[in-house]
Amino acid sequence: MSAEAPRRGLGRGLSALMGEVAIEQPIAAGAARPAGVQTVAIGHIEPNPGQPRRHFDEAALAELAESIAARGLIQPIVVRPSPHSSAYQIVAGERRWRAAQRARIHEIPVIIRELSDAETLELAILENVQRQDLNAIEEAEAYQKLMAQFGHSQDAIGKLVHKSRSHVANLLRLLELPAPVRAMVADGRLSMGHARALITAPDAEALAHEVIARDLSVRETEKLARAGKAPARRASPAQPSTPADADVGALERQLGDILGLKVSIEHGDKGGRISVAYSTLDQLDLVCQRLSGEPI
Repeated sequence: MSAEAPRRGLGRGLSALMGEVAIEQPIAAGAARPAGVQTVAIGHIEPNPGQPRRHFDEAALAELAESIAARGLIQPIVVRPSPHSSAYQIVAGERRWRAAQRARIHEIPVIIRELSDAETLELAILENVQRQDLNAIEEAEAYQKLMAQFGHSQDAIGKLVHKSRSHVANLLRLLELPAPVRAMVADGRLSMGHARALITAPDAEALAHEVIARDLSVRETEKLARAGKAPARRASPAQPSTPADADVGALERQLGDILGLKVSIEHGDKGGRISVAYSTLDQLDLVCQRLSGEPI
């Protein structure tokens, strides 16, 4: 776990910070800059390695660069003093910073704020989610990072981004998919609905390629995924589902929502076993803290 100072409450001051991002309105030519806006050399600004957004549309970036070359950057970006160097680190506005570099602009307007790592990530996620700049995988990875590194619950994340807990939980489940399938979601070849249908499929990658090749709808993908599970069920006589099976399934989903991880329950007459799948030590550490009742 990172050595963070104690968190001062989810979104502490975040509404005020978002208010400052909201004042990123075009500055009319010749008009005085709003209070708090400064000019900083573009070479003295660095991207945030924790930026949730990974994909930038090249055509849109080139178009923005042309606009900036002609009129300059008329919207300030939000930065903070870098914790790793004497430069400033981008909190919100990396796309404009990238375009300004392409336009060979030497200085850009910025709003400088002192922010913790948690506040920086919260603000970056909120800005991108509000502008719908993140794909489903980027959004899920950002939520997972908030949970693993800063101890946010799914309920807290939902309140932060003004979305339901079920939306957050459904996004987190996408991270259970194989890496090649997640890449298909990230580059837009698969929608979130298609990906959700493939989460429990035995060979999600092969089915994903078939979905793309045949241009299947989400409903058709769900049928394909169910058919893909059929051979495994035919190995033994079909057993009708029982209320106990439904209860176990509901418990798996409930525990999975709480932990943000895949949970499996094996239940029998003499007891059973609960399995929690994790991919990083941070996730394991978070589970241990929650089970032991230690503060997160």
